Amino acid sequence: MKNTEASARTLALALLAAATPALLGGCAEAVVGGAVAGAAVVHDRRTPGTVIDDQLVELRWIHEYHKDETLKKQSHISATSYNGVLLLTGEAPTEDLRARAEAIARGLPKVRRVHNEIRIAAPSSLSARSSDALITAKVKTSLFKVKLEDFDPTRVKVVTSNGTVYLMGLVTRQEAAAVVEQVRRVKGVQRVVKVFEYIG
Repeated sequence: MKNTEASARTLALALLAAATPALLGGCAEAVVGGAVAGAAVVHDRRTPGTVIDDQLVELRWIHEYHKDETLKKQSHISATSYNGVLLLTGEAPTEDLRARAEAIARGLPKVRRVHNEIRIAAPSSLSARSSDALITAKVKTSLFKVKLEDFDPTRVKVVTSNGTVYLMGLVTRQEAAAVVEQVRRVKGVQRVVKVFEYIG
């Protein structure tokens, strides 16, 4: 009986470890027993606490966004948090709904600044979103071609909406310039917007 209980507990911990990244926004970090695991944390210029705060901001955004029935039904909006900077992308049919989304974002704890990039338009189609996901994947892969000493491509957060690529992260100005130059060469990228914070 004890062996069965121990096995069940081990399985539950394993499932929690596997599920936590998805629940916290799809990042590689997992919080189990108060410890932060994952290679991304080692390379991240944010503190582990800030990484967790950013994930919690995204979860709180989802919760508040879904509480607003009109906003949820009529718009398609995503929120990405990096070092307390919250980027809003997607589409809302009216300026009022766009402003409501921004108001939600500004009311969240641990948000220092909001970049509202929501377009006034009908929600994008599934095929458009799939195209954006493909562009994001290609951009992330292309960042491994950046030839700078000590540059780590995993420090750049990539968000694509309607062919526009938004770049977030804590980078030097030299890194930012090299990244933008590389991203502009990726097929399908229509525009590049820097949401970087500069260090050094």
